[in-house]
Amino acid sequence: MLLPKNPYNGPLAGIHVQRLPVVDVLERPVRDLRISVTDRCNFRCRYCMPREHFGQDHVFLDRQHLLTFEEILVVVKAAMGAGVTKVRITGGEPLLRRDITTLISMIREEGPDLDIALTTNGALLAQHAQSLKAAGLNRVTVSLDAVNLQVFQAMADTDRFTPTDVLNGIAEARQAGLGVKVNAVVKRGVNDNEVLPLAKALEQHRVPLRFIEFMDVGSTNAWSMKEVVSGAELRQVLSNAYGPLEALPAKQAGEVSKRYVTAGGREFGFIESVTAPFCGGCTRLRLSADGALFTCLFASKGHDLKAMLRWGADVTAIREAMTGVWQQRRDRYSMDRTEETATEPKVEMSYIGG
Repeated sequence: MLLPKNPYNGPLAGIHVQRLPVVDVLERPVRDLRISVTDRCNFRCRYCMPREHFGQDHVFLDRQHLLTFEEILVVVKAAMGAGVTKVRITGGEPLLRRDITTLISMIREEGPDLDIALTTNGALLAQHAQSLKAAGLNRVTVSLDAVNLQVFQAMADTDRFTPTDVLNGIAEARQAGLGVKVNAVVKRGVNDNEVLPLAKALEQHRVPLRFIEFMDVGSTNAWSMKEVVSGAELRQVLSNAYGPLEALPAKQAGEVSKRYVTAGGREFGFIESVTAPFCGGCTRLRLSADGALFTCLFASKGHDLKAMLRWGADVTAIREAMTGVWQQRRDRYSMDRTEETATEPKVEMSYIGG
């Protein structure tokens, strides 16, 4: 259901908008929209939601502060009009949002050709995989940082779930016909000895495994450059075990993962935001669970779309506001990162999505 068409005169109104293609100050087009549907998660990963900051006394967003599915759909329609061709559902853990398949069905109906993906920790994926596929989801990205039980539960800070739960979810997703990629965040001295066990465990699933350098997202994960294992180091570990890795060309502009393949056909990816920043090709716009628009994963504040929506802004008004924000964008945090910038206040990953 579309919101009524009413004039909007809020803080994002009146921005001059150039027509397509929509590019920012650094000539980067907008192509991807990442939508956080909840700030809640059933893990407490040390690099994302450390329990000392997200414990029992942490106050999560009340339901009335979350965007409704109808409001999210207005934003999706507006984003499509600005050039977005990919939508990713994130969280928190998006499978905790009630009736999430209804939202996916709504987005699919509006955008038959959209590439719709979802990022999940995989703990609940096995029970949802079939319905996600039926709703119109194309693919999932699953986070799995270790297959050793103790290392997995230490990193996720959970005793409710195991690596087997996640691996079963991956198997069910593939069985359902979803595309699957697996991401692993690597921290030195924590799970850097899990690189080869992860690769071995995922051989039978025949899915790409991507390694992510530990990043200074948010202000609570106690990031230190000393804990970063570089993509170059990870490639050396894998090449020692699998033989030389051959670099693959990017499938499309703005691809964040550097892809490599072994002589035996195993594909590995490396997301190197710290040692090899890719800001110059970033095409991602992010929507928080409570309706704020962010132009960078490392931003400190966003632009309030929820107020616009609840004041009656229609698709055209939202599109013009989004376009105006994007045209003024000049973010390149990872290229400008220093030890000092790492301590600056930034939005938490659980709030904005990965």
